[in-house]
Amino acid sequence: MSKKANIELIHELSLAFGPTGCEDEVARLIESKISHLADSIKLDRMGNLIARMTFGNGSKKLMVSSHMDEVGFMVTEICEDGYLRFDTVGGISGSVLAGRRITLGGKDGKVNGLIASKAIHHKSKEDREKVLSAEKLHIDIGAANKEEAERYAEIGSFATFCSEFVLFGTNERRVKSKALDDRMGCAAMIEVMGALAKNRPSVDLDVYFCFTVREEIGLSGALTAANTISPDFALVLETTAIGDIANTSPEARVADVGGGGVLSLMDRSTIYDKAFVEFLLNTAKENDIKAQIKRYVSGGNDAGSIHKTGVGVRTAALSVPTRYLHSPACVASLDDYESLRDLCEAAIRNFDSKL
Repeated sequence: MSKKANIELIHELSLAFGPTGCEDEVARLIESKISHLADSIKLDRMGNLIARMTFGNGSKKLMVSSHMDEVGFMVTEICEDGYLRFDTVGGISGSVLAGRRITLGGKDGKVNGLIASKAIHHKSKEDREKVLSAEKLHIDIGAANKEEAERYAEIGSFATFCSEFVLFGTNERRVKSKALDDRMGCAAMIEVMGALAKNRPSVDLDVYFCFTVREEIGLSGALTAANTISPDFALVLETTAIGDIANTSPEARVADVGGGGVLSLMDRSTIYDKAFVEFLLNTAKENDIKAQIKRYVSGGNDAGSIHKTGVGVRTAALSVPTRYLHSPACVASLDDYESLRDLCEAAIRNFDSKL
């Protein structure tokens, strides 16, 4: 039976402040969790945290990757009335913005705020039917005027959604939070490192656990990490946006909550290595771990950069199916998280050198 997820770890990571370009807090937190597990750890000049574990003679290099950053906001103007104009950092739908609480990384620490919009009483019939984009909205930090706002914020200040971490559903096996993309992947990597350190596998493998930066705006952190490592294989642990909600056709559901980790065959930036994916499917079957195939071509992740580095990297992506991605209320199943974590560990322990 699979061991239960380290819920406190997922909780702590998900609520950490880490919009793209500001991953430092998350990196420090992760380093505190893995410093005693890895054979070596380094923080590269991009901000990627790379932990190496060598087993046997390390004849093959495997890069296991999850990104630390989350979608967020950047202040673009401080207005005379104390409101802040902003733009999104990463893909965020206008439908999840108005009225949301945010945390601003201010000049002297974090500042509470919210994304302001007219109340329904002050909107015309036409306006009520519109979804307002970021350029039509403002952040309210409670400042009376520009001078007061400038004590706390400046142009270029970053912000994230402010969201509670909630367990719900049968036996509280569903989790709701911001930043499950991709703190669930980060948590799984930490748990796998702990298991491998406790019971080292009998394989000849150099494993680089890479906690990467800047995935949400161009995959640049993983690009430099892969160029540094020159891995033979890469396994990207992610979340994937799914549509398994009411009145959705089967092909548009993408994957199903409760169906296990999701293996991609193709997305908007990568066609995945067939033999590697087949190895992961067989490993899942042999170890009685749930896994499913992604049924839709969409999105992308750090694999889009990794597989093109050096002389090429044989790459696979394994994801937790997640509802309402890039919002303050991402929802995933702890069962699926455990399947992803267990399959990652099993793949390392049973790595096939003939791949």
